[in-house]
Amino acid sequence: MKVIVGVKFRKLGKIYFFNPGNLHINLGTKVIVKTDNGEEFGEVVAKKKISYDSNLNNTLDKIVRIANYKDIKHAEENYKKELEAFKICEEKIKKLKLNMNLTEVEYSFDNSKLLFCFTADGRVDFRELVKELAAIFKTRIELRQIGVRDEVKKIGGNGICGRELCCCSFLNNFETVSIKMAKEQNMSLNPSKISGNCGRLMCCLKYEQEVYEEKLKKLPKIGAIVETEDGEGIVDSIETLREIVKVKLKDDNNETYFKKYNASELKIINNVGFNDIIDDEEKENIEELKKLEELEIQETEARNDSNNIY
Repeated sequence: MKVIVGVKFRKLGKIYFFNPGNLHINLGTKVIVKTDNGEEFGEVVAKKKISYDSNLNNTLDKIVRIANYKDIKHAEENYKKELEAFKICEEKIKKLKLNMNLTEVEYSFDNSKLLFCFTADGRVDFRELVKELAAIFKTRIELRQIGVRDEVKKIGGNGICGRELCCCSFLNNFETVSIKMAKEQNMSLNPSKISGNCGRLMCCLKYEQEVYEEKLKKLPKIGAIVETEDGEGIVDSIETLREIVKVKLKDDNNETYFKKYNASELKIINNVGFNDIIDDEEKENIEELKKLEELEIQETEARNDSNNIY
């Protein structure tokens, strides 16, 4: 068996895996690793064994070395500088009256770059801010606009399912999540129940959406009138993934009873369902959810259109 190690660069940050090579590394060991941004300082927080025939080791960056006293001291100094840089940047933002919220400041380990992450509702012209920061810190300055999803990804946490947030464990890219997905999956349209820690619609609504879309093409809506082997009835509920439909029927004595059928056994007479009729409370919920959708679109557009200025 081979071993790979998980490294964190920030206390609340994401875990990244590296190939330790021939180095003997224990949990808690401070290390210097190679990344796309150059060498970085981190701490080993996980170790995993993988099979000999796995190609994973070949695709991972290697740990450069175990951090020495000088590396650790330098990392501590960088952290103090980041706290000071955060305060200075916040003061400049207030002075320039920019509508942005500073979330994090990071020095690269070699001090060649100073990164400022921020959130904002739309596009922000931060060119003057960059000039003032460059004049103060005398290094390469990068301002990066992130969305609230990115912010939560950096912070970490657990979802309502009890597991680590998807964005912190395996999601590399955020896909658009819509109200339509929640409706088609028979989820409650209450924003508090289908919103994640970031305040946006939960990413997991996207996972099974293609399957639901395919299944729903074959299924009647809840409230639809259908023909069964026992006569006409009204669809009471649907088990979408199993394609099972529960129908409300009446017997010869006009007594109501329920029976389940495979969707293939039913003939749809009128497919106008209860979901097509929206009450006032649901209207309010939908309006609130639409605002979340619009905010996510605005953040995505601003993040994509905003060029980093150095």
